[in-house]
Amino acid sequence: MSGEIPAQADVVIVGAGHNGLVSAVLLARAGLDVLVLEAADVIGGATRTENPFPKVPGLRHSTGSYLLGLMPPELLATLDVRIPVLRRDPHYFLPTPGGLGSPYLLFGRDTAATRAQLAEFFSPADVAADDAMQAELAALREDLAPAWLAEPLNVQETAERYVRPALREVFVDLVQGSVADYLARFEFRSELLVSMYAVTDGLSGLNAGPDDPGTGHNFLVHNMCRLPGSDGTWMIAEGGMGTVSRTFAEAARAAGATILTGTPVHAVTVDGGAASGVVLADGREVAARVVLGACDPYRLMDLLPDGALPARLGERMAAVRRPGTTLKLNLALTGLPRFSCLPDGTPSPFGSTIHLLPGSASLVGGAATSPMTALRAMWADVQAGRLPAEPTIEWYLHTTVDPSLSDAAGHHSSALFVQSVPYELAGTTWDAALPGYVDRLIGIVERYAPGTADLIADVVPLPPPGIEAHFGITGGHIHHVDNTVSFTDRMPYATGIDGVYAGSAGCHPAGSVIGAAGHNAANRILKDLSR
Repeated sequence: MSGEIPAQADVVIVGAGHNGLVSAVLLARAGLDVLVLEAADVIGGATRTENPFPKVPGLRHSTGSYLLGLMPPELLATLDVRIPVLRRDPHYFLPTPGGLGSPYLLFGRDTAATRAQLAEFFSPADVAADDAMQAELAALREDLAPAWLAEPLNVQETAERYVRPALREVFVDLVQGSVADYLARFEFRSELLVSMYAVTDGLSGLNAGPDDPGTGHNFLVHNMCRLPGSDGTWMIAEGGMGTVSRTFAEAARAAGATILTGTPVHAVTVDGGAASGVVLADGREVAARVVLGACDPYRLMDLLPDGALPARLGERMAAVRRPGTTLKLNLALTGLPRFSCLPDGTPSPFGSTIHLLPGSASLVGGAATSPMTALRAMWADVQAGRLPAEPTIEWYLHTTVDPSLSDAAGHHSSALFVQSVPYELAGTTWDAALPGYVDRLIGIVERYAPGTADLIADVVPLPPPGIEAHFGITGGHIHHVDNTVSFTDRMPYATGIDGVYAGSAGCHPAGSVIGAAGHNAANRILKDLSR
């Protein structure tokens, strides 16, 4: 809630997303007077639990980010907080749009069962390829972990400092190269498996196609899951993603920080080349010697006086600016769908990430287009401003694992995370095209789980401009800065203006719910203040 605005503070943090709240905890515990100003009426940025469904008002849902995977356990230990998480088992479900006997994968913690499925529905060669890739990723995950809670080095220096010698060249090639090239190294026989990994970890949230440089970095980022008990997988935050933000906010307030919502910042003031405070949208001013932009970097840049930001940094950030390409179709369901390919007695797939991939019908004789060809066609459509007829979809339904989200009537919260769509449409508008495209997406779901449309009680779609409006993220890009951009090429914590800092998903290490940027920005501020 909004409240009385102090005339001054040691630090003003612009934005109460999870990174800003992490910074608030650390700076307040260091004895600084910290004021967090949030434009929205709720904290959390895109890390929220909301009641978004007008027709099912009691149903709670993570409207933005929806899984917790990449937050370093060392950060949680430093903050001395506990976030309750729920393990998904199984965690991956790859159906095909056929009847009983059609291929599918249902990955869980049982490694032997996973290998048996791969061998049965695909080939022993795919088992060997998957084993080799997972072993390599586990080694890179272990090596790179300390780099996430430190100031970034460039790619080559990061390899030299953190990565074991045998994997340094692999690491550099992965970060700078494409996800398609990385996956090709392992010689999977099944193109559908390659497509699944390319989409889930390589393309998620990106403004890029599978062959574009930097998609390998996004792939590596999405394989950095190190939370206790995760075994390298993503977890559900109990109570929705708002639990993450609420936990950090409670710790920040306990340390003495003030957090005000409904209080938009209009400008950051700079006097004599140094930060002097902020001006609010209503004209009030707060004096501060440090201003930390926990909003996206482009919002922070817009708040600064013209010419204040070093020109080279402004040019670099303009060069990597991209709009978002993801659509979130939030769904309220009256019951659980049934997948036509799953035999009776199969473990429930609903806690998992369900992959509906273009080209999957090729395995059941229903499509002439191969999965990777379909993936490349999707990206060509997006580049041309067209809505792809066959986008990639990650479908999830978390109320089976976390019933605290459900309402008294037992509705289920679900969503389709659709990748990729254009930010701007050629020859039409989102307002005109969205209803028909929602029907198109539901039609795709019907191929895999007939009857799902009859279970839908309410629909709340968020295309890229809707994500921008709802969460206040420039361009609706969920990573703030595209995750094809890595390490020292992202927004630096110290902007080059004395007292003005950045600490959001647009900074090192990457976009996602990580919290490392908030930690690292706070440490940089304390270092510069000699605390």
